[in-house]
Amino acid sequence: MFRTLAVVCLTVGLAGPALAQNQPAKDRPNNNAVNSSGQNNSNAPVAGRNSFTESQAKSRIEGAGYSNVTELKKDDNGVWRGKAKKGGSTTSVSLDFQGNVNPAK
Repeated sequence: MFRTLAVVCLTVGLAGPALAQNQPAKDRPNNNAVNSSGQNNSNAPVAGRNSFTESQAKSRIEGAGYSNVTELKKDDNGVWRGKAKKGGSTTSVSLDFQGNVNPAK
């Protein structure tokens, strides 16, 4: 009796982890906290807590093809705003917490 009970417990104990395996992740839209340059997920800056430093914001904007980035300041919505040059003209630009770089409209 003891031996049968031990075999049953051992079998159940070994089968448990096999039944508890994680299912594969389901397909869903890509919504990264930080996007790669050129992969904006918004045409306008998205408000939210921004963890970019001023130096990181400047580098991110330059990585999007802008140069001579100046006057960077974080507004009340957590969006970095400043001026930058692209294509020979100076324009206002923004960088939101998701990494979206947009010219001002």
